[in-house]
Amino acid sequence: MDTPLTPLGLAPDRTVEVPPLVAHDVAGWYRYGPPPGERGPAVVLGHVTTGPDRDGVFRRLGGVERGDPIVVRRADGSTVRFVVDRVRTVAKSEFPTKEVYGDVPRAELRLITCGGRRDAAGYSANVIVFAHRTGAS
Repeated sequence: MDTPLTPLGLAPDRTVEVPPLVAHDVAGWYRYGPPPGERGPAVVLGHVTTGPDRDGVFRRLGGVERGDPIVVRRADGSTVRFVVDRVRTVAKSEFPTKEVYGDVPRAELRLITCGGRRDAAGYSANVIVFAHRTGAS
């Protein structure tokens, strides 16, 4: 996938904002965390779907596997390379907040979208990709 990143903050209920549902091809970076490539967990969120029949930017995130490469192009034009360590699907009620947003000693990346069973209320789970930095150019 190739997508621009929009900055995300916190919603009024203090949860992390998500990109607008009308933007099927845009992912968002949680701006209160480190930017991709800096020490800590950079968190990027995107939709798996944006309507009943529209795919979202992270529609294929569930198919990512350990060892897959990820390249992030930063605002200054540089790129940062990551490699996937693991992919987890977790119930929304059991979201691992500390594991996703907690401090880590190196530059890491988290990609998050919805997953699991879908019904009128939404998706039952989140797909989370965990990756670490391997280089830059």
